[in-house]
Formats: sequence, C-alpha cells, structure tokens
Amino acid sequence: MRVVLKLSGEALASSARDETIDASVVDHLAREIIAAKEAQDLEICVMVGGGNIWRGATGAMAGMDRATSDTMGMLGTAINALALQDALEQHGQDTRVLSAVAMAQVAEPYIRRRAVRHLEKGRVVVFAAGMGSPYFTTDTSAALRTAEMEAELLLKGTHGGVDGVYDADPRLEPNAVRYDEVSFEEVIAKDLRVMDMTAITFCKDNGIPIRVFDLMGDKTLRRALSGDAVGTLVK
Repeated sequence: MRVVLKLSGEALASSARDETIDASVVDHLAREIIAAKEAQDLEICVMVGGGNIWRGATGAMAGMDRATSDTMGMLGTAINALALQDALEQHGQDTRVLSAVAMAQVAEPYIRRRAVRHLEKGRVVVFAAGMGSPYFTTDTSAALRTAEMEAELLLKGTHGGVDGVYDADPRLEPNAVRYDEVSFEEVIAKDLRVMDMTAITFCKDNGIPIRVFDLMGDKTLRRALSGDAVGTLVK
C-alpha cells in the first residue's frame, strides 16, 4: 500500500518550547513512520509544510509581494524536510528529499518516476517546496503528489489536540461533534475546516480519500498509517 502523509510545519515545533524545530518531536514522528512502514510493508511519502518557519500568506498580509513571500515559505519546507530526513536516517531508514525547487546541493529534483523508484526500493520519500509555485498551499501540493504517486490514501496529520473533522471548532465550541466519516460534498457545502478548498476539490475530482487525525496522539500516526479508523475519513 502506498500513502502520502501531510505534516504541517507547526507539527515539528513543540508548543512547550520556543524552538522552530523540536528535535524530540521530529524523532518521535520518525519512529512512528518507521514502525508503521515495517509493520504494514507500506510505501510512504511525506509532504512537509513550512508554517513553523514562514507563512507566505502572513508575509503578504504585511505588505510583502505574495510570490516572494510564498517562495520563502517553500524554502522553509526544505529545512523541515531535511530535519525529518535526518531523523529517519538516524534510525536506519533510507530517505530521499525531492524538491520542487532546484537546490542540487541539498536535495534531488522532483521527478515523478524517480520518486516512484525510490518507493519501490523501500525508501521514504519526503517532498519539499510544495509544487514549486506560489499561491498554492502544501495541502494542495500533497493532494497533487498523492495523485501523481497513485497512492491509495492521503493522511492529514493535525496538531493542537484536534483529532478529526468537527461540525465546529472544538477548541471554541465544547459541544462540537466529530465526524467518523464525511463526504466531500458535505465538507464543501458546510465549509468544514479539513484542508484548503483547492485540495478538497482536487481530491474529490480524483477520488482520493483523506483521513484526518491528531498527529500527536498516542500512536495515532502509526495507527493511521496502518489503516486503523482513527480521526475522520473524508471520501
């Protein structure tokens, strides 16, 4: 089975520390990825965000040119990808970082066939720099790579204690109800906060199911990668 895991940049930074990247958190994620891969014989791709370092939209709101600001965010994802690669390889898991923006000294260029070949050789593939274009989030990039890799599932790991898709923000509404399963049509109609709407409509049009779960829960990453019914399934 082949899956794509979307990790937000914020997930790599512990809220308990004033650090951009928390090495202990990255190490935990790496161990969970390896455990799931070995247990289920998975082929795993990871799309990392860069929000712990820079958010393109935030820079644009402050008056910066949007394309420039988004490019800075892409470079931030490369830093996160290298951190995850190092953690995975510290535990003996061969890993390759493929970047949509050329940076030959630190990462391979993204070539679809090359990424597939790495997966077939048992390597974890980490995608950096989104899709290489401004104005697109790493959520949309993850959806695109899921289709290109012909993966069976897109896994969206959340953080901050939100363990799936709710009918309202559970951090603000204590009576919010979590969905075990929800359709793309309902997500769109009710504007449920799963991923950005471009990613949702892309997955809907291409028949890509999304599982949304709490990344930092007890073994939830391993369970989600193993196919357990954790969080919410959007299909």
